[in-house]
Amino acid sequence: MNLDITNDITFRKLGIFMAFMEKGNIARAAEALNLSGVSVHRALHTLEENVRCPLFAHKGRSLIPLPAAWTLLEYCQEVTQLMERGLDEARKTAGVGQGRLRLGTLYSLTLETVPRLIMGMKLRRPDLEMGLTMGSNETLLHMLEEGSLDAILISISESEIDRNNLEVLPLFHDDIFLAAPASATLETNTLADLRDYRTQKFVSLAEGFATYAGFQEAFHIAGFEPEIVTRVNDIFSMLSLVQAGVGFTLMPGRMKKVYEGSVQMLRLAEPYQMQQLIAIVFSRNRERDPNLLALAAEGRMYARSLQENITPAS
Repeated sequence: MNLDITNDITFRKLGIFMAFMEKGNIARAAEALNLSGVSVHRALHTLEENVRCPLFAHKGRSLIPLPAAWTLLEYCQEVTQLMERGLDEARKTAGVGQGRLRLGTLYSLTLETVPRLIMGMKLRRPDLEMGLTMGSNETLLHMLEEGSLDAILISISESEIDRNNLEVLPLFHDDIFLAAPASATLETNTLADLRDYRTQKFVSLAEGFATYAGFQEAFHIAGFEPEIVTRVNDIFSMLSLVQAGVGFTLMPGRMKKVYEGSVQMLRLAEPYQMQQLIAIVFSRNRERDPNLLALAAEGRMYARSLQENITPAS
């Protein structure tokens, strides 16, 4: 089989050919396609060369379709319709552009950020169904890479992001605080020096979660290994343990308004201060997916609202 056809006859040339056959002349075809007349003429000329038989008769500057051109047109219409169906089926198989968006998120972002984004998405795309998966940074990135999630909301500060393959849309920065039980006696007028809490017990998120790496780094700077009573797999469980007096921890500021009555939060001293950058992440090869375009647009609006202090920072 001669496979040169895949190099010589392109869908672009066939599209220009069909537009010419529909409009009847080069000028109208060029206008419909937003191309120059020279580009249309060149595409038709090279298509005729590639087909290797006459398609047009020349009458002055006009091209008159021959019977071979009308025959080719029938098959062009069939093949483009078939390819459109093939592309639709391929997108369905990949879960792209369908009526469902699979979104992954950190547990802590379900308090405000995720609900705001979902509400905005429902206004933009009322028929869109959104599936929500919660997990650690590490787990969500893995699920995105294997294709079981369409987009994720994570802290990119603690993640190695492949910027060649992944699109990143920053939403906001969030400070990390020392969190203690309400019953603990603390010096609240000064910044928290972790060295002063050497004798305290701590609770922590498990490895792979957004706050875990920062937790480890902060105590490395403080010069001691904290006594960790237990590690848990979601931030709500961790803060419930802090509420119950099991231990201290480090937590992002976005949790403050939910726990401010039962958990004390102290800003860290300068050597230990850190921020998380929360962002929407999705595959770069899907950046034209209508659902992801809508999510990105909603994310930009949300980020702008935080910068303008329209809503409290999450």
